[in-house]
Amino acid sequence: MKLSNLRSRTIALLMLIASVILYCVDYLILGKGTDIFSGFLGNLAFLPIYVLFVTLILERVLKERERLAKRQKLNMVIGVFFSEVGTGLIQTLTDFLPTPEELSSRMQITPQWTTGDFRAGIVFLDSHDLQVDSRHGDLSFLKMFLLARRDFLLRLLENPNLLEHDEFTELLWAVFHLMEELAARESFSGLPASDLEHLSGDTKRAAVHLLREWVIYMKHLKKDYPYLFSLAVRMNPMNPEAKAVVY
Repeated sequence: MKLSNLRSRTIALLMLIASVILYCVDYLILGKGTDIFSGFLGNLAFLPIYVLFVTLILERVLKERERLAKRQKLNMVIGVFFSEVGTGLIQTLTDFLPTPEELSSRMQITPQWTTGDFRAGIVFLDSHDLQVDSRHGDLSFLKMFLLARRDFLLRLLENPNLLEHDEFTELLWAVFHLMEELAARESFSGLPASDLEHLSGDTKRAAVHLLREWVIYMKHLKKDYPYLFSLAVRMNPMNPEAKAVVY
């Protein structure tokens, strides 16, 4: 802190000396002290305006840098989520789709996808009525999958960076609620149709949020991390034939 203050004072002193020297040179060349003084007063009158403009510009630049830094940290958290939970959860939830063919075909992200393709994918997810049936998949496996990652999900919910990302926070709450619903049931055999329908709704909510955030995350990878995007495309959880091996 002291070193920083010393540097600031040194710079201010040097700028003041430079200004005095330039005014002296101006006086020696032109020899009109009144003109120099008049010019000095004119510049001094505009000084608050200069300061205002510089302050506004610097404030905007600093805010933009802060926003980008927060976004970068948030994308890192989202990346860890998909690495630890999201990708595997998409694969598991796909088993609960009675007719996954249309969704799977629309989610076949390739390296050739453009911004328009990602936008179209999100529009499709927003408008598509995803059909989910809790009787179509393995609820016991889904329960074990989520409970094994309970501590990780709790730590994500405690992350302050997520407070500024409402959509991803909604995803976490949807997944956490689904986990709590499944954990509250010791067995899934003999459940009434009404309860299975309720679980279908909870599973659908989590799947819709998850798929939408996955497409947005894939768009981010393609733009900023092509090498991570390459692996993510090869390991596409919506592709049953996905393989990491490059042929």
